[in-house]
Amino acid sequence: MKTKVLLSLFALALFGQAIVAQSARGPRIGYIDMEYILENVAEYQEANAQLESKVQKWKVEIEEKRSAIEQMKKDLSVEKVLLTKELIEEREEEIKLLEEEMLEYQQDRFGPQGDLVVQRNLLVKPIQDQVFNAVQEIAKNKRYDFVFDKSADVVMLYSAERYDISDLVLRSITREVKKTERANKTAKAKERFESGEVEVDPEVEARKEAAANSRAERQRQLEERKAAKIKEREEKKKAYEERRKKLLEEREAKKKAKEAEEKEDNNTEENEENN
Repeated sequence: MKTKVLLSLFALALFGQAIVAQSARGPRIGYIDMEYILENVAEYQEANAQLESKVQKWKVEIEEKRSAIEQMKKDLSVEKVLLTKELIEEREEEIKLLEEEMLEYQQDRFGPQGDLVVQRNLLVKPIQDQVFNAVQEIAKNKRYDFVFDKSADVVMLYSAERYDISDLVLRSITREVKKTERANKTAKAKERFESGEVEVDPEVEARKEAAANSRAERQRQLEERKAAKIKEREEKKKAYEERRKKLLEEREAKKKAKEAEEKEDNNTEENEENN
């Protein structure tokens, strides 16, 4: 990564020298701080707070699954002396299945392709688009040759505040938001006085429908896998309980038979003594 950054900076320096040689003013460079911009966009903060609430809920669910598995392991450790090898293996298999389910759930939520990454990307993408458009406009109007993102991989060993255009970007985004809000209010006011349906962008609606269908299909698959695993666990649990009950009944029968045999032996001895 460091080598890549150094090569990028070296190439930039060479390119800058070339520009200096061709222009008396030299390159005009600015930078933005994407993290600072995101922290000051209200829509992003609200959506991010909702996402963090979901994350906490997912963490609680994972912890509950982990606690249940640990309890099952403790119970098995205590009951091992009463169980046959076959029953012990079945219990261990059940615990293994639950652990796999927990890891799969954790991966679905927090993995590289999990819900957290997907939803965070969806959350950041509209802001990134706004920032990109604002940077394009500012760079064109202010005649910047380069604009960097301070929070990206490029290492900025020093950056003077006068080259920071983050606030310009924020103001540009705010203007666009207000302009959009005014346009929406005007459209709604006009709609109240006019009849007919509001024109809908088919492409936008198609993307929304595709995204909704994708989420629904993913949820359906998750529910199907979960239901199948629950059914499998219930069947194993039922089989285990039946075997355990049979084992206990056999032990009780053997115990009673032994007691009856001992009682019969005692009666025989008493009869022999009396005779």
